[in-house]
Amino acid sequence: MKIDHIAIWTKNLEGLRSFYMKYFQATSNKKYFNPTKHFSSYFLSFEKGCTLEIMQMPGIPESKNDPVQQYLGLIHLAINVGSKSTVNELTELLRKDGYPIVGEPRSTGDGCYESVILDPDGNRVEIVA
Repeated sequence: MKIDHIAIWTKNLEGLRSFYMKYFQATSNKKYFNPTKHFSSYFLSFEKGCTLEIMQMPGIPESKNDPVQQYLGLIHLAINVGSKSTVNELTELLRKDGYPIVGEPRSTGDGCYESVILDPDGNRVEIVA
């Protein structure tokens, strides 16, 4: 078995799609739209692993969680970029482009090298090697 996809609600479908395509080399399928529900989505694919479904529909309330704090439930996506130097370079590019860095690049106790940033919607993204 494997995880097929993870889904994220967004208020800015095109902006979130552009973010993952620009910084994480995601590729996108054609936009799906259901006119009855006013539901739109894209599936974003990465080089390996599961896909990310980003979705937009009127009436979805804002999250009440503070994105900088930890809380129960799904807390982050981890995207492996292949090397420590790429973690560092991408973290600096995201910082320069104004995205919040909530975890500076570091080696973790479990042997990973990672940083943590917030995407345009405040979702935590671990950049790992």
